[in-house]
Amino acid sequence: MRLRFLGTGTSFGIPVIGCDCAVCTSTDPRDRRTRHGAVLENDAGTRRLLIDTPPELRVQLLRAGIRSIDAVWYTHSHADHTHGIDDLRAFSAHRRAPLVIHADPAAAAELRRRFEYIFDPGRIPPEGTSRPELRIATYDAYVDVELAGFRLTPLPVLHGDVPVFGFRCGPLGYITDAKTIPPRTLEHLVGVRVLVLNALWFGHRHPTHLNVEEAVQIARLIDAERTFLVHLTHRVRHADLAAALPPSIQPAYDDLVIEIGEEPEAQA
Repeated sequence: MRLRFLGTGTSFGIPVIGCDCAVCTSTDPRDRRTRHGAVLENDAGTRRLLIDTPPELRVQLLRAGIRSIDAVWYTHSHADHTHGIDDLRAFSAHRRAPLVIHADPAAAAELRRRFEYIFDPGRIPPEGTSRPELRIATYDAYVDVELAGFRLTPLPVLHGDVPVFGFRCGPLGYITDAKTIPPRTLEHLVGVRVLVLNALWFGHRHPTHLNVEEAVQIARLIDAERTFLVHLTHRVRHADLAAALPPSIQPAYDDLVIEIGEEPEAQA
């Protein structure tokens, strides 16, 4: 299977509006980061699982040349992970059938409340218009889920006091927006070959996110062959971060593709 990073930035994205810092004005394309999103694809390229629907989703998918998805996995209900949900309309219209989105019960309830125009069966779009046709399926912590041809184990972490769900899918562990990783989740991540983990910046501790130093400590505990850092801010330049990290840990960037097999390899 392969993992494509659609967006690797925080809720502000990079460049940040109105900012003239060295990262926001960088000419390195790896420093241009849209909001969090990714696609997990099987070896044959026939099945795809979308991870979150960030505000730039349409642009991300067009840029990546992705024409179809089979299901969506929501990590949590924060705006930078959900507010591109209307872009799913293109997929449900093409399928002529509802697209199944997967979320934990609390996130599912928030999605129904926030996007009532999608999920209220009593709200019928005017003739000649459309809305995303979606069906919500809920998952529970540590209970395996089969979706889009993949088997995922939902792994809870804490984003401050907000539960967020990453997952393990065979040799891949995927965690975003974490500040605290419970021991049971760490146990489930032992043995992954590729780990995705969030980090903001160097030094300053954040109440709801890992910083780079904290992420490196956790990566060493899990001891994956390769760890990729996401959810990075404009306080850290890609090249500087890559040079400062241990060889087995590196920053991801938008449109990076990771082939996950016997010997995982990265390609642009």
